[in-house]
Amino acid sequence: MIMQQKRIAADILKCGVSRVRVLDSKEVGEALTREDVRELIGKGIIIKTQKKGTSRKYAKKILAKKKMGRRYSIGSKKGKKGARSTKKMNWIKIARPLRKLLKELRDDKQIEKATYKELYLKIKGGMFRNRKHLLYYLKENELLKAPKPRKAKTVKKDEKPKTTKTKTKAVKKKR
Repeated sequence: MIMQQKRIAADILKCGVSRVRVLDSKEVGEALTREDVRELIGKGIIIKTQKKGTSRKYAKKILAKKKMGRRYSIGSKKGKKGARSTKKMNWIKIARPLRKLLKELRDDKQIEKATYKELYLKIKGGMFRNRKHLLYYLKENELLKAPKPRKAKTVKKDEKPKTTKTKTKAVKKKR
């Protein structure tokens, strides 16, 4: 007879019959209508058990180890060489800094336009491993000119350069 009440309770609680637990079978046996079952659920005589799930305990433990830098040795790696970081991303990591350095050298007039174009294509061809390698090549082949000295900012005798302290004092005075 309790099975009927369990089925009704499962329908009300929106779960399966196996998740419905009855604490007092005598009172539940007397319940005939859905309203009676609702009252028993309200009193706590019929309860819905928690759904079983996969524990995250060990996953959290592993993540903590990975944050410390563990579990990244050769034996722990899964997937092919290009699966962790693609060929394209590796290429971008090399090419972008080299191109940026080359542009800076051209803007500072340390290299000529013709040299810039030539080196740009060599970077594209993958000739240089990193920035240091590129600078070494430039010095070795004597393509690098001496950098032009930059002009220092001149300050008039009457004016003082504004510091953050003077700025904050001026703001406080306005208040």
